[in-house]
Amino acid sequence: MTPSRDIARLIEIMAALRTPDSGCPWDLEQTFGTVVPYTIEEAYEVADAVARADLGDLREELGDLLLQVVFHARMGEELGAFDFGDVVQAITEKLIRRHPHVFGTARELSPERVKALWGEIKAQEKQERAARRAAAGLPAEEDGKSALAGVPLPFPALTRALKLQEKAAKVGFDWDDARQVLAKIQEEAAEVAEALEDADATAVQDEIGDLLFAVTNLARHAGVDPEAALRGTNDKFVRRFRHIETRLAAQDLTPAAADLEQMERLWSEAKALERATPSAEPSVTPPVVDGATRRAG
Repeated sequence: MTPSRDIARLIEIMAALRTPDSGCPWDLEQTFGTVVPYTIEEAYEVADAVARADLGDLREELGDLLLQVVFHARMGEELGAFDFGDVVQAITEKLIRRHPHVFGTARELSPERVKALWGEIKAQEKQERAARRAAAGLPAEEDGKSALAGVPLPFPALTRALKLQEKAAKVGFDWDDARQVLAKIQEEAAEVAEALEDADATAVQDEIGDLLFAVTNLARHAGVDPEAALRGTNDKFVRRFRHIETRLAAQDLTPAAADLEQMERLWSEAKALERATPSAEPSVTPPVVDGATRRAG
């Protein structure tokens, strides 16, 4: 078996890995459910490579993500449900169907009309999917008629909050402007303080959830992707904390051996350096684990 640029070779390799007796024991014992966490992980590693503008890593991570698609398709083929060709056909049909302004007769549409048409086509697809599920004797999707339907439960909580808010906003359940959301955040922060004062652990968790939901809403109203905003803050925290570690190491100290006052001073120093030379801020490169290699056998 040799490497190739042909997708058919990847499909052949996956088939070999899943062949009883001669295949890989780890690959053979996997199911849709056990592979899903790796699929999600690989998608995040693609996002990480993009964020670091590392095109070499991006090429590798896209390959790892493609492997996940091929893996699921192979398991579907073994069950007689679908194969990789069916997956490709499904997405090509969807792309053509959702772009009548490119592949059909609905030409010269405004961006607003294109967006509206996309929503209409998706709504029609949803009805057809519901009919197909009913014909197959499958249960209807939960809350299928709700305005909030279609937001997957497994989404990261921050992403799901944003999607739920966007859907609610489409039917008019929304704040008028960001200042109202900011007032809501202040209200929720006060409720967190009250729960902390009462030492009620359940209430503290509940109120912090409300606060996070409100902050996500503020980001949406401000036109900011909350996931990207938090990712940037995470990177900034790592960058500044590493500055603390580096400066302390020069004094033969570790953060555990230093006091909070020393670390606060070095934190402020890191902030001042960033403001003085913003273009020189080092990028944080988290360790990337090659998922395909780790799970090769």
